[in-house]
Amino acid sequence: MFRDFIPADSTVLDLMSSWRSHWPAGHPKQRLVGLGLNAEEMADNPDLDEYVIHNVNEHPELPFTDEAFDAVVITVSVQYLTRPIETFQQVNRILRPGGTFIVSFSNRMFHTKAVSVWKNSNDRSHLELVASYLDYAGGFEDIKGGLANPQESPPGDPLFVMMGKKVSATTHSQN
Repeated sequence: MFRDFIPADSTVLDLMSSWRSHWPAGHPKQRLVGLGLNAEEMADNPDLDEYVIHNVNEHPELPFTDEAFDAVVITVSVQYLTRPIETFQQVNRILRPGGTFIVSFSNRMFHTKAVSVWKNSNDRSHLELVASYLDYAGGFEDIKGGLANPQESPPGDPLFVMMGKKVSATTHSQN
C-alpha cells in the first residue's frame, strides 16, 4: 500500500507505532520514525530508525518541527484517538507541502480501548468518519479511500485506507 503513495527515500512518521510498522519489504526510505506509547515494543520494531514515546490522546501536539516529514501513516490505530481532529491538525503541521497522510484500519479493535463513535459504527461509517477527521482538521486535499485488499481479503477481514495530501503552497496560493 505505501509503495504506491509514498516516494522512495521519504522521511516517514509511523504515528501510534508499535512492534511492527508494516513497511513494505524492499521499499527504500530515508528514515522511519515511530511515535507511540510502548518503548519495548518500538525497540523490537525492525523497520524503525528511531522512536519517540508520546501519548497523543493526552498531548495531541506532536514533538516535531513544522514540515519535518514527507509522509505520516497510522496503521490500525485510528479507532483509539480521543482527540482526532487536533491530532490530524498536528499531522498537517509536520507534513511537508504535498506530503501524504495514510490512515489504515480494519474491523478489528480492542473493544475496551476504542472510542464510542468507532464501536457504534460500521465499516462504511468508519471510512466516512476518518474522511471527516481529515476534512475538519483542514489543510488536506485529494481525500479518498476505500477497501485496500479486495483480492486478498477473506470475508470478514477487510483492510480499509483513507488518505489525503497536505495542501501544497501552489494549491493554497491559487485558492
